[in-house]
Amino acid sequence: MALKTSVIGFPRIGKNRELKFAGEKFFKGEIKSEELEKTAAEIRAYGWKKQAEAGISFIPSNDFSFYDNMLDTAFLFGAIPSRYKALSLSPLETYFAVSHGYQGKAGDVKALPMKKWFNTNYHYIVPELSDDTKIELSVQNKPLSEYKEAKSLGIQTVPSVIGAYTFLTLATYTGTKKAEDFSEDAVNVLAALSKSLYDAGAEWISFAEAALVLDVSDSQKSLFTSIYKKLLAKIHEQTKIKVVLQTYFGDVRDVYKEICSLGFDAIGLDFVEGKKTLELVQSGFPKNTLILAGLVNGKNIWRTNYENKIKILEEIKKHVPEENIVISSSCSLLHVPYTTQSEEKLNCDIKKHFAFAEEKLAELHDFATGDTKAFAENKKLFAIERVFKTPGVQKALSELKEQDFVRKPDFEEREKIQHETFRLPLFPTTTIGSFPQTKEVRANRAAYKKGTITKEQYVAFNHKKIAECIALQEKLGLDVLVHGEFERNDMVEYFGSQLYGYIFTQNAWVQSYGTRCVKPPIIWGDVSRREPMTVEWSVFAQKQTKKIVKGMLTGPVTILNWSFPREDISLKEQAQQIALAIREEVLDLEKNGIKIIQIDEAALREKLPLRRSDWHTEYLDWAIPAFRLVHAKVKPETQIHTHMCYSEFNDIIRDIDAMDADVITFEASRGDLKILDALKEANFRTEVGPGVYDIHSARVPSVEEIRTALEKMLEKVQKEKLWVNPDCGLKTRGDEETEKSLANLVEAAKQLR
Repeated sequence: MALKTSVIGFPRIGKNRELKFAGEKFFKGEIKSEELEKTAAEIRAYGWKKQAEAGISFIPSNDFSFYDNMLDTAFLFGAIPSRYKALSLSPLETYFAVSHGYQGKAGDVKALPMKKWFNTNYHYIVPELSDDTKIELSVQNKPLSEYKEAKSLGIQTVPSVIGAYTFLTLATYTGTKKAEDFSEDAVNVLAALSKSLYDAGAEWISFAEAALVLDVSDSQKSLFTSIYKKLLAKIHEQTKIKVVLQTYFGDVRDVYKEICSLGFDAIGLDFVEGKKTLELVQSGFPKNTLILAGLVNGKNIWRTNYENKIKILEEIKKHVPEENIVISSSCSLLHVPYTTQSEEKLNCDIKKHFAFAEEKLAELHDFATGDTKAFAENKKLFAIERVFKTPGVQKALSELKEQDFVRKPDFEEREKIQHETFRLPLFPTTTIGSFPQTKEVRANRAAYKKGTITKEQYVAFNHKKIAECIALQEKLGLDVLVHGEFERNDMVEYFGSQLYGYIFTQNAWVQSYGTRCVKPPIIWGDVSRREPMTVEWSVFAQKQTKKIVKGMLTGPVTILNWSFPREDISLKEQAQQIALAIREEVLDLEKNGIKIIQIDEAALREKLPLRRSDWHTEYLDWAIPAFRLVHAKVKPETQIHTHMCYSEFNDIIRDIDAMDADVITFEASRGDLKILDALKEANFRTEVGPGVYDIHSARVPSVEEIRTALEKMLEKVQKEKLWVNPDCGLKTRGDEETEKSLANLVEAAKQLR
């Protein structure tokens, strides 16, 4: 018999990034909301139709978002902080004010905090609940309207909503009330939502509870069971709609028994990242319940090895009747690109190893039908020896010794040497790296890539931009300068394109947050450096000024985490290969007179295992040494900086200190500077620059606002250790707002000296 299939979510930026371009036009006032909504409807219709054509049994709706599903859920619950409501904007404009911030005639508000979504490079907006928050079903019932929209196209969907437990667990609370105090109202909203969907013809509703794969305490377990006992009872009283509990990104070992006892009609489990999922199912699975078995990896782009998955499927069949088994993606497919069909330049012998979202639909179809020809082709594909080891890389790895990961002398001695060498003022000012990437900058890169301008023309343009950037920073009075990164399209792709072992795509874009899209490179084979990658640009920039210009690199862990990694060797080995390549670049920069080198590890936290017991053994024990490997050989007077953003760092702050950098800059402004307490508690020795303003918002911070933030920092950080900088790179900002913001930053630092 043919098995049923399910998809948890589908890409939503548009096959050609239509949502990104329409959204940016809307923000600039170039199009009206109706045109943005039209683009969104076309993107949703495309995804639904593709899934219907692939024969997917459970097609999701409400997986689309203009920015983020957590923010959508906050609006569904009416959980919008009063300062945004007070702007009296339209619902869509209010939505973007919450996600972007707003500065205009209606008022001036910062955006809500943004954090990484579990162990992915996707970001979510953190809901804010105050004691005055009233949770009630919004009149803009997005799940209902999108369900009806799909139904009008003749497609029956399963509306998917972030569950109350995950929403309340990830939210922040500004008053005395906590998650438990809002749970009853959240249950009432979701019950009313289920009734509205059932009345419209929906047969299923799915509640996504990814937070169940985290460590779940006894009190959290009680909250979860309380929510769903009440919610399921209310739903069954009012409707005959069937309920899916959907989990992903790991296993649910802490609450599996409770899940099985609650009476869900279907339970979605992750068999890719869930180390104990199969073991849990082997311990028993509820009768008359569908299992949505997440067997097709929703986060990586490699073809599924059918033979391996069939072994798992056969084991599942021993405990679940075949008619109750649904083959599913392991998580939403928003984490992978749309289709390999858009990759016209990739060699077919390479491309056949990849499965993007639409190819994963075909894989699900193969499992459902048991297509013997497809299974034979898949077996043949995995019999091929795809890559061979590179002798030079393997030799370098084998020769690594303990001292290669230890920098001498120790931090305290280096700090004294560097203070004497640089003689920077108190509260030295700098930026994180990139300056605004204007249309002209992007056009110059594109023209060079297409071959319509010569290398000399390309370099001359960038030299002009670098000189202008240095002059601007000198005019503003910044202390440590950057070259602006006008030659770089992306902080990972730029380096990957100059390393052996990487493959690049034309259109393999994925959403990072909102309209921000990234095109992760693919690690195909052993990684090594071709030639110096940044030295020429850094040396040119340094010649334009007597002030110090930072060399700007991306660290090995971030390059790995923001790439699609290999699955045939360990992440540790891949990180060490990249680290050796970046180490060569660090030493070349130092040799060419670059005195401060920033090695960004923006994504360090991203792949931290979701369960605390795995943090060190499965990740930090190799990730932190990989960073140290990059800089351990530099001189004491060479100052090493690193940067991290949009994650929770408080609980790994001692591990970050162990990276042994000289200066670390953090994203902090959106998180209300909460990291400061962790720095003080850990006796953090590294000099720090918690970001003083949010660069993902177009608003310009005032001198007073920045000074207030700095004064708050000085309550927790020694004045000799405090740097002053924005949250992140300025690539996405405009020239005018950048100059005004940096002028205010410099003035605030001067006032404190």
